Amino acid sequence: MKLGKFNIHAFSDGTFMLDGGQMFGVVPKVIWEKRIPADARNRIRMSLTCLVIQTGQQNILVETGIGDKFDRKYLEIYGVDHSTSLPSELEKLELEPEDIDIVINTHLHFDHCGWNTCRQNGKLLPTFPRARYFVQRGEWEHAQHPTERDRASYVAEFFTGAEGQTDLLDGDTEIVPGVSVEVVSGHTKNLQCVRVQSEGNTAFFISDVVPTCSHLPYPWTMSFDLFPLETLENKKRLLPELAAQEALVVFPHDPCVPWARLVEIDGKIAARPVE
Repeated sequence: MKLGKFNIHAFSDGTFMLDGGQMFGVVPKVIWEKRIPADARNRIRMSLTCLVIQTGQQNILVETGIGDKFDRKYLEIYGVDHSTSLPSELEKLELEPEDIDIVINTHLHFDHCGWNTCRQNGKLLPTFPRARYFVQRGEWEHAQHPTERDRASYVAEFFTGAEGQTDLLDGDTEIVPGVSVEVVSGHTKNLQCVRVQSEGNTAFFISDVVPTCSHLPYPWTMSFDLFPLETLENKKRLLPELAAQEALVVFPHDPCVPWARLVEIDGKIAARPVE
């Protein structure tokens, strides 16, 4: 899609499965399964959406999916399907790893930074050799020492191999003109969303604040969220603002709706499909 002077591309590193109850928290299954049906193990299929922003001067990659470093056990547990993958989708855009100038990770859970690194001759190296990687300092530090509650969400080898190319941020930051990050606490303390602006047009990579289009209702939050009340307050702040701006909102895990424009109707936020 054209966004002002920028070109933006949403694509998927494939899909994976997570427990539906965890994905919808306090919302009863009899309600959420009408929107996203679960399999026999109560898992729902989710996309691994990444975003490429081409400014004309830089190629910027937001998120790097789940990667290829899971063993067979984890591939089965999470039902990873790489019918599409980040490398193959970049090839369709005629982009090589060396063509990526900037990588932005909203946070460092394993399904958002899997291709930050790759294995070459037994060594763990940055997948994108020329890129600068950007993540919040607090997120990086927490990822190194997670709690018992969220330890399973972090896999150190997915991101530590790119440490020498990683810039640690302290709060809201403009990465390049027209592309900035905003800290939105809730899912993790230092999760950052990505705002893209060009010629009066706005796109917003909302990350796991709203993982799928089905999570637009304010109380529909994940049990994975470390600070669920902050997620709730930030949704109530952000979603009406994005609707008023007619922003293009990118969802990280919706297998059917990678992006949509938001509308507010009688105080409720809904998605308006875009071609």
